[in-house]
Amino acid sequence: MISYVTIGTNDLERAATFYDAVLAPLGGKRGPETERYKSWVGPTRGPMLMVMKPFDEKPATVGNGVMIALGAESPEVVDAVYKAAIDAGGACAGEPGERRPGLYVGYFRDLDGNKLDAICM
Repeated sequence: MISYVTIGTNDLERAATFYDAVLAPLGGKRGPETERYKSWVGPTRGPMLMVMKPFDEKPATVGNGVMIALGAESPEVVDAVYKAAIDAGGACAGEPGERRPGLYVGYFRDLDGNKLDAICM
């Protein structure tokens, strides 16, 4: 149903380095890219995640209430994604842990302040 999700950035190369690290534990690999965007695809070639400079050339801003969930196969992968995000300069938005039985999530913000999580259900 979803083909791709875009996240705005004000520093494309810095964001690309961050997402290379964050998406590696999920099997994410670089997909198509141009001077305006970079993308990653997962091992099953499902929806792409893209970071891009806004089309209107205005500064990228954080959407209040917007969050992107990255599916993980196990709590250990959630922990690895969260650790990679923090080690790459991201900010904690909720340490990994069980939120309710069968739901394990770690929340973080990227270098531009966008909120994401790694989740295992």
